[in-house]
Amino acid sequence: MNSTLITVIIGIAAFWIILYALFGRKEEKEEGLAVDMFVAMWRTKKLLGFIDRVAGKNRRFWKVYSDVGIALGFMGMAYVFYALLRTALQTIQTGGEQAGVQLVIPRVTIPLWYGLIGLAVVMVVHELSHGIVARAENLPLKSVGLVLLAVIPGAFVEPDEEELEKAPLRSRLRVYGAGSLANVVTAILALIIINLAITPVLQPAGILVSGVLEDGPAFGVLQQGDVIIAMDGEKITDMESFINFMNTTKPGQLVTLTVLRDGEEITLQLKLGAHPENPEKGYIGIYPAQHVVSKIGYENIILPLFFTLYWIYVLNLGIGLMNLFPLVPLDGGRMLDDVVRTYLPEKVAKPVRYFTIGVGLSLLALNLWPALTNLVG
Repeated sequence: MNSTLITVIIGIAAFWIILYALFGRKEEKEEGLAVDMFVAMWRTKKLLGFIDRVAGKNRRFWKVYSDVGIALGFMGMAYVFYALLRTALQTIQTGGEQAGVQLVIPRVTIPLWYGLIGLAVVMVVHELSHGIVARAENLPLKSVGLVLLAVIPGAFVEPDEEELEKAPLRSRLRVYGAGSLANVVTAILALIIINLAITPVLQPAGILVSGVLEDGPAFGVLQQGDVIIAMDGEKITDMESFINFMNTTKPGQLVTLTVLRDGEEITLQLKLGAHPENPEKGYIGIYPAQHVVSKIGYENIILPLFFTLYWIYVLNLGIGLMNLFPLVPLDGGRMLDDVVRTYLPEKVAKPVRYFTIGVGLSLLALNLWPALTNLVG
């Protein structure tokens, strides 16, 4: 198992053991901090007034907004099911080599701080949207608060489940669909800001080595964080120039790399290997990414803002859509389950529900198989 992953797991376990020893309580509190193993929840009723005010200002808008969420919910449900079915079949055909879904683990599979900020935004807008629409539908809320799930921070809105269950089907679908709609809207806004305000002041400036394969030719030569700016004297500024150069190489070829490492320019020699998918082509064995710099300076502000918005976009779009997968307790699963229970007799609805659960779990397992294999490999 990856040594970094082992260290992270040990650190997380130690943190939660200490936190539970200090604050752990078995009874659930209506307000205040409640800690269970790997779950810490801080509840309050103080923000319920704010949600009431937002929901009450224009109930007609929130009803139209949440109707859009219903449409998005069912379209997204079909899309995610199709996408996971397709990658599951590819996983079977390739014996687990085809990637399915990617696990979202800060510092392990996504950047630590950008990932944490992105995940926090995902949770806040998702749950706040649920709460506002619930109040627009005159459904009571018990509390709001903050949550820490293992290492993932977020927020939650806790509806009165009994009242929600009694509500008309359309009201329930509005509440369920509102969360993912908020995530998609947030992703679109982040993308607009990136394209209109930030991308125009950025320019490509080399290829960032975001990772080095341990069994690849670059292992021991290049390091994570290096920036390749030239290869055999040919300037490399973007992914296109990097790919074009690599397409001209052969296995065993000695390449001279000009690299920025910790702000200093150094020259390295690297002997290429054979590409796994094309043995006649050269192979470097890195995870390349586009490196950019600011045209106007202020890189300590502009670049962090760019990457923060980028991960807000990626995580809101990915998690928002994934939450529409038709499997309870995800919102998509609750939407489908409520429709089935409403329109089908119980003797038909029950086997349909069990069938969807079985298919959903199977698809998730097949899609997680390559991700888990790569994580522990």
